[in-house]
Amino acid sequence: MALTTRRPGQLARWVAPYGDRAVLLDADVTDPAAVADAVAAAEERFGGIDVLVNNAGRGWVGSVEGMAGPAVRDLFELNFFAVVTVLRAVLPGMRRRRTGTVVNVSSVAGLIGAAGFGYYTAAKFAIEGLTDVLRREVEPLGIDVLAVEPGAFRTNAYAGFAEEPVDEAIADYHPLLTGVRDAMIAQHGRQPGDPRKAARAVADAVRAARPPRQLVLGGDGFDLVVSHLERQLAEIRANERISRDADF
Repeated sequence: MALTTRRPGQLARWVAPYGDRAVLLDADVTDPAAVADAVAAAEERFGGIDVLVNNAGRGWVGSVEGMAGPAVRDLFELNFFAVVTVLRAVLPGMRRRRTGTVVNVSSVAGLIGAAGFGYYTAAKFAIEGLTDVLRREVEPLGIDVLAVEPGAFRTNAYAGFAEEPVDEAIADYHPLLTGVRDAMIAQHGRQPGDPRKAARAVADAVRAARPPRQLVLGGDGFDLVVSHLERQLAEIRANERISRDADF
């Protein structure tokens, strides 16, 4: 098992009990050269990469109109383009061996838009589309591809919002953004999802004879996604005549 991180010290204690079965690699996934070096090191150490889990990412609070341009680009660099970089580094080895599994960690926000997280939502929607197409392209080559959509899980991610004040230039959005930010901070430590159970669920899915194409994790996320998709499908069907009348 090879883990990449920008802060190896935070994971050293976790990796230690696994001895030679795990290696911790210092790599920033937004740096293509660092990614290439990490992939080469993992392949040399273990003879190849059987399962790739693209889990790097973070959320930013911001309105669609008012979020600063550099912040939008930074968000996509980490949440989308880094995934592309890692995929392109790992897939050649999987293609050569004609086997492998790719797990792209998306979010419930990749299926349902979240106000105040417009660009995070957009990046995760992009991950969903990329994953769907990638699956079709590499399935004939013996590679499985799975999208994982977690709901709210009890990690430290929510705590970071306390250090990010709402400072957009457009004051009209401040009440919305402040409410979203405060809700995230308040939920820290009380999220319903258990990260250990989520990890086991993903591992079980990867080992399944026929891995699922999508895996929504957490009861809250499942309920939100099913309800949203049912409403969406009902609306599409309600407008079927308009849709079909657009043909020649």
